[in-house]
Formats: sequence, C-alpha cells, structure tokens
Amino acid sequence: MRRIALLGMPNTGKSTLFNRLTGAGARVGNWPGITVDLLAAKILLGGAMIEVVDLPGIYNLHGFSEDEQVVRRFLESQPVNLLVLVLNASQMDRQLALPLQLRALNVPMIVLLNMADEAGRVGVRIDTERLEEVLECPVRMMSAKFGTGIEKVRECLARQIELHPKLVQADSKVIQDDQRIEQQLDTLVSESVHTPIRLPTSATDRIDQALLHPWLGLPIFFALMFLVFQVVYGLGVPLQDGLEWLLGHLKEAWLTPAVAGWPPVLQSLVVEGLFDGVGTVLTFLPIIGVFFLAMAVVEDSGYLARAAFLMDALMSRFGLDGRAFVMQIMGLGCNVPAIMGTRIMRSPALRALTMLIIPFSLCSARLQVILFVVAAVFSPSAAPAVIFSLYLMSFVMAFLTAWLMKRRYASNEPLLLEMPLLRLPTWRFLGHESWRAMRQFLRGAGGFIIVGVVLVWFLTHYPFDAVPASADTLAGHLAKLLEPVFAPLGIDRLLSIALLFGFVAKEIVIGALSVIYGVGGDDLSTLLGARLDWVQAYSFLLFTLIYTPCISTVAVLKQESKSWRLAAIAIFLPLLLAWLVSFGFYQGARALGF
Repeated sequence: MRRIALLGMPNTGKSTLFNRLTGAGARVGNWPGITVDLLAAKILLGGAMIEVVDLPGIYNLHGFSEDEQVVRRFLESQPVNLLVLVLNASQMDRQLALPLQLRALNVPMIVLLNMADEAGRVGVRIDTERLEEVLECPVRMMSAKFGTGIEKVRECLARQIELHPKLVQADSKVIQDDQRIEQQLDTLVSESVHTPIRLPTSATDRIDQALLHPWLGLPIFFALMFLVFQVVYGLGVPLQDGLEWLLGHLKEAWLTPAVAGWPPVLQSLVVEGLFDGVGTVLTFLPIIGVFFLAMAVVEDSGYLARAAFLMDALMSRFGLDGRAFVMQIMGLGCNVPAIMGTRIMRSPALRALTMLIIPFSLCSARLQVILFVVAAVFSPSAAPAVIFSLYLMSFVMAFLTAWLMKRRYASNEPLLLEMPLLRLPTWRFLGHESWRAMRQFLRGAGGFIIVGVVLVWFLTHYPFDAVPASADTLAGHLAKLLEPVFAPLGIDRLLSIALLFGFVAKEIVIGALSVIYGVGGDDLSTLLGARLDWVQAYSFLLFTLIYTPCISTVAVLKQESKSWRLAAIAIFLPLLLAWLVSFGFYQGARALGF
C-alpha cells in the first residue's frame, strides 16, 4: 500500500484538501488544533491504491505540544511515498520555514499553496518556479475551499507517486533544529514572494474594528450566540414537529396493526419501548442538523479565533487562556473531540484544567433534552431566553470549576494566536458539516439509545403483572431509593430514573422518558407540560446541564490526561455542583412563592 502524508500549519486548509481528495468526513474548522488525531482514507490515484494520512497541524518539527509530537513520531516511525505540504499562500513569510525543515528529511515532497484566491486579493505574487528550484520539489497553487486547481493537484500527486513507488523512511537524525533555516528563509522569501509595501484595508480589518472592540466585542459575541439559538429553535422545532407527525402516522397506520396479534408484553416492548423511545430521540435529527449548520458558520468564518482573543483576559483570571474558551465552544458539538483538541496546549496543567471545564459545555446530547423540555413547559416567546440562560450557566459552572482548581493546575503558558481572515463558508461545507453531525449522532449514539430504552422498558415493566412505571416495578423500587436525593430539587421519582441513564449517554434521557411515561413525541411533550411547572422544569434542566458527563467523555478524558484522579474529579465534582445549584434554585424559587 502506497502512502501519502498530508502536513501543514494550523489553519491552512489541510483537512479541507483531505476531504476534497478522499470524500471522507474529517473534521474541518477555521481554528488551529481541529485535526488532533491521525485521520486516514484510501483513494484510487493514477491506477494505484493510495492511503492518505491527515496529520495534525504543526508550526515546525521542534515544537513541544502533543500534536507536534504526534507528527514527529509519525515521521520517525512510518515510511511514506510522498509528503504533501499545504501552505497558506497569503502568509508565505511565516510558512516557508516548514518546507525548508521537511526538505532535510530526504523524503519526496510536493508543496501546495492554498488560499491562492486570498493571496491574489491582497496583492501577493509568488514565483512558483523559483520555489520549485530551491525546494527541489513541485509547487502548485490551489484553493481547497472552492476546488480551484484540485484536478492539477491530483495529476501532480499521481505523477509523483509513479516516480516514487517505494516507501521511504524519514531520516530521524535530521529532525533537529537547523540554525541556517532562518537565513535561508529570508533569502527565499525575498526571491520568490512579492508582498505590497502596504496591504490594502480589507473587509476583515473593517469588521474587526467592531468584533475586536474592547467594549463592544463581548456583547457582540453573546448577541451572535443568542441569535444562533434563535435560529436553532425557530427552524429546528418546526422540522422536528414534521418528523414527529410522520413517525406518529407510521405508528398508527402500520406498526400498531402489524403487532396486534403479538403477546401483550412483546407489543409493549416494540411499540412503547423501541418505537416510542428511539423515535422520540430521532426527532432531534433536524435540530442537530440546524444547530451544526449555524455553528459551522461561526467556526469556519474565523470568528472563533476572535472569540478566543476577546475572552483571553477573562479566562486568565481563572488560570486558563482563550484557547480553553474555544475548546468549550467546540464542546457544543461533542465533548470528546474538544477534549482531544487540548493537545495544542504545551502545558500539562493547562490541558488538565481545560479538560475539566469542557464537559460543562452544552453538548448536542444535552441540547436535545433541554430543547424537548423547554418546548413542553415554556412558551415559544420565552424558550430562546431559557436556552440562552442555560448556555450562560454552562460557562458559569466552567469558570467556577476553573477557579476552584486553578491552584492545583497552575500554568504560565502564554497564548500565541494567529488571527485568520474572515471568510464566508461555502454551502457545500455547511451541508457537509450538518450531514456529518447527524450521521455521527446516529452512528455514535444509536447503540446506546437502543440498549438504553430496552433497559428502561424492562425496569418500568418488570414484573410484567405490575402497572407500568408503578411503585411495584423495579424502576419504582429504584426511584424510592433515590427520592430523598432528588425530592429537594423538585425532581420526581420518574424523572430521576431517566437521569440515571444519562450517566451512560445523555441521548438516552429523552428516550427513557418516553418509555417511562409510555408515550412519545407530542404526547410526551403534553404530559411533561402538565406534570411540571416552570420551576421544576428549570431545576431538572440545571441538573441535566451540569451533572456528570457521559461515559465516552470520561473515558477520553482519562486517556488524554493519563490520570485516574482527574477522571474522578470530572465525575464527582459536576455531580456535587449539579445538586447544589438545582437545590439552591428550586428551594429559593419556592421560598419566593413561585
């Protein structure tokens, strides 16, 4: 098997090129550190089967961050046919040091100058022939985002693979600092890159005057995030209602008649357990799609780097930096990749503290529960404000945790941040991100959901001669044991059972509620609206937001930190905070007469 290694500095469009070449679903984002693991895909190129490996972004071969070490270990241990280096054509003065380092590895290489369209707009001209002469490898201009030059890149890759059919091991002895590179860089830039003496004022510069304003920047950020939740609720809920109607129609017209002759217990398992439980969770697919489409706009536009800059001063008060804030935003999708994204941090203490706060992010699994309960209990006019308040609460809990633990995990690592140009995402990219999120949800949560709803059904129906979900069932006995813990929070016995299954995966909570109450979709929403007042509902949502992250998150945190102590803190500290916050809110609201 022939192998290509894809390298590049962060924010050069490397993963976008990977997806263009392979059609794979690599995570793409306009922020350093998105690619934090070795992603690989196989393609047919020039009649040969090629494995394309997408490596984490690096600034040089001598860095100390985890992702830079990953690249170095790969180059030292894995032979390749070809190194494909992706550079940002508009920042050549900072980019050309890396190909000079890689040239010394004695591995065949081609250099791809991405974002050629942006370079042209600011007047940057590049002499590719001179670059080819000095670097002794092919150099091609392209735009991975818009697909410009991709076919020529494919042709060049096929030709180079044909010229270099044997795997080559990098010379690890030369992966050392070279004092001559800086001098070579100055000479190469002066000979091959023409940059205007004064760059024209760009749209990014004008917009940044507002986005990075010391007083207006943060209000603009939170206003934009509030708008995101307005869009998610305004577009996602009608689509969810349509899917609920479709599933309800299938249940009445097809499923119920099909199982009419089955034993009652089996009917209950299939209809009330599997169909209602899984079907209720599936209705969140439209909301997940809309949410990730909106977040893709925020992320790929380059705005998250600006948010990190704005938040850095505040985060430093809690022993963190602006990158920790961005990782929290990444956690809105899923906590797992956000925790892996902390590899861009060199300080182990900063990584550990950041990993502790990420699980407080309002991830897509928690968002499902919150949206469902909010739609059931709160009015449409109040719903976006309720969701936004929980979003803010997630940051409050993260800051509180960081403040409590910052002395134990103290770090002085400075924030070095490159501010990318503001860009408009393509519809192709937005559609891909939305579809990727929904597909990932089905693949990652599907097994958990099915197992979870079946287990909940069994607990709420055994013994089979008891009234479902009554005090005589296994769930009833379990709820009685939990009642002293959850009653002071306004969370009733049946809701507490659903929360228990949230320890496994938060996606199970809504499916569990559907099974526990024996109804799904609109019927479950109506039932919750009748059983809960707004104080009980908000207390339940606070607990859901804050308490222990899912098993997958804890497992990845342990894997990344290599610390059982940190994993234990991540389990028990949020559980304690969830109980205290919900208790304080519920008892305080009742004392005020609500």
